[in-house]
Amino acid sequence: MSVRFAAIGLDHAHIFGMVAGLLAAGAELVGLASDDPEAAVCKQLRTMQPDVPWFDDASALIADPTIDLIVTAAVPIRRGEIAIAALEAGKNVVTDKPGVVTVDQLEAIKKLVAEKGKFWDVVFSERFGVKSAIKAGELVHAGRIGRVVQTLGLGPHRERDAAHLSGGSGRPDWFYDITTFGGILNDIASHQIDQFLWLTGSSKGDVVTSTVANFNHPEHPDFQDFGDIVLSSDTAQGYVRVDWFTPQGLPTWGDGRLIITGTEGYIEIRKYVDIEGRPGTDHLFVVDQNGTEYVDCSDVELTFFADVVNDVKNGTNTAVPQEHTYEVSRLGVLAQEKATVRKLF
Repeated sequence: MSVRFAAIGLDHAHIFGMVAGLLAAGAELVGLASDDPEAAVCKQLRTMQPDVPWFDDASALIADPTIDLIVTAAVPIRRGEIAIAALEAGKNVVTDKPGVVTVDQLEAIKKLVAEKGKFWDVVFSERFGVKSAIKAGELVHAGRIGRVVQTLGLGPHRERDAAHLSGGSGRPDWFYDITTFGGILNDIASHQIDQFLWLTGSSKGDVVTSTVANFNHPEHPDFQDFGDIVLSSDTAQGYVRVDWFTPQGLPTWGDGRLIITGTEGYIEIRKYVDIEGRPGTDHLFVVDQNGTEYVDCSDVELTFFADVVNDVKNGTNTAVPQEHTYEVSRLGVLAQEKATVRKLF
């Protein structure tokens, strides 16, 4: 059985990795559609997939009974709407983060997943696509550093990153509009919320406090270029900091870092770059009662998209537990709603 999928909503560059991952896992891309055909990402994906049919009306793809899966990286406000329509039609869904921007969207999705027996997966790529993050989880769950009591997740991003602009001259207008973008905490901090719950073994969490700020964008007064969150669960604490201040001098889009504190040691990851250190990505360091170690992550297998394809075939939910995805999404929306807003302009 070949898994057939369509990509609807082609506004964010994450769609490239989502499509590539599913194709590499043996799925078949059978249709493309998007609200804005002139968007730089949409035009680039159509160029990359010239043999895949374009549909002016996305509803035709959603209604097609031969399509098993809908993937989307639409403007964030639209992702929930697309997922709801796809689930109503009996399709599985894989969406870029944030998967929703409101509690109402999340509750509608939860109801449909239960009714239709399908899954709704959000691609937390800073874990699913990062070998050092997967390796850190293996070490944690094997007990290497004892019981995890705190995670510190840093997710700096570069605003004018060439790969995310897809040939465009700058970020699109929706990126700076809080009503369409959904806010910095619900968006990029979702990665760190995901890792906090996963690494601490927490099924539920809470937002102790959160802040968003506009420190350096007077031309976009409602934009948020900084955010932080203090998280808690029954057994652990977490801190998250995200921002749009990565300088052009860094050789990648952001110095993503994760520090995991356990009762018997700690792990630090430099996911994408070791500044003035080892070349390449996926730098993982462990400190425990026996000493320090640099861990090679090159042999780690990334299985998320293969797991998604198998889940479609088998009617399972192994790529990421559904309740986990719900809780990450709930906490992202909650952190955004509760945030203290700092505006300098």
